[in-house]
Amino acid sequence: MRITIIGSGNVGTHLAAAFKNAGHNILQVYSRDLQNASLLAYHVRAQAIDTLDQINSETDLFVIAVKDDAIETVASDLTKHQKLMVHTSGATDLQALLNYTANAGVFYPLQTFSKTKEVDFDTVPLCIEGADEHITSLLEQLAKTITQNVYLINSAERKTLHLAAVFACNFPNYLYYLAQQLLADQQLPFDLLRPLILETAQKVQQHLPAGVQTGPAIRKDEKTMSAHLQQLSEKPELQALYRLLSQGIIKMDNAG
Repeated sequence: MRITIIGSGNVGTHLAAAFKNAGHNILQVYSRDLQNASLLAYHVRAQAIDTLDQINSETDLFVIAVKDDAIETVASDLTKHQKLMVHTSGATDLQALLNYTANAGVFYPLQTFSKTKEVDFDTVPLCIEGADEHITSLLEQLAKTITQNVYLINSAERKTLHLAAVFACNFPNYLYYLAQQLLADQQLPFDLLRPLILETAQKVQQHLPAGVQTGPAIRKDEKTMSAHLQQLSEKPELQALYRLLSQGIIKMDNAG
């Protein structure tokens, strides 16, 4: 398939590489920053462009991998080419494209990406939605060329999935940062926590989270929790967060 990537950020970069490795032809890479477009285009042997006026209409598919608030603006510019377009957003409804064309879908990879770290795309869940059965089937076939994990997910389900991903990925990473700051106060290295973080993540690959919860809250160890809160007496925001999370763990245990 001939594919045009709109956006050269983390998602666009990894999708372009995955498509190229699967044997697809990346026709063009668009970015408002020509240098960014050129860097990605070089790696996937595509043409770099920095204006949508330069779009090659011979493409089969536009993959819109831009910030959510720019999706409709891009879609309105691309609709004149009358080609299939998909966006890659977890939080944006398919309707954002249907406002401009019926030839539309969603191609949402559920993964956290960074340009500097390679991802084994074969294991990445790809969530597919099409405006009709034909488009859905086409996108499903395309997805299966780059991953074994393909799911038919509608817009409402995808929004919930995206919200869950924020709780499962973005919030824990922020908590890692807070833990790093607590260690730094005592000049202790974050490396001390890495094996613990890895073990915790590995447990939920085989079990549901509630079944492997550990720590003073699940044990209802009031003495330890009180000591922790005392340690945080000069950090009221962390103290409040500690209380909130501990109460949540206790409620989870009681509900079980």
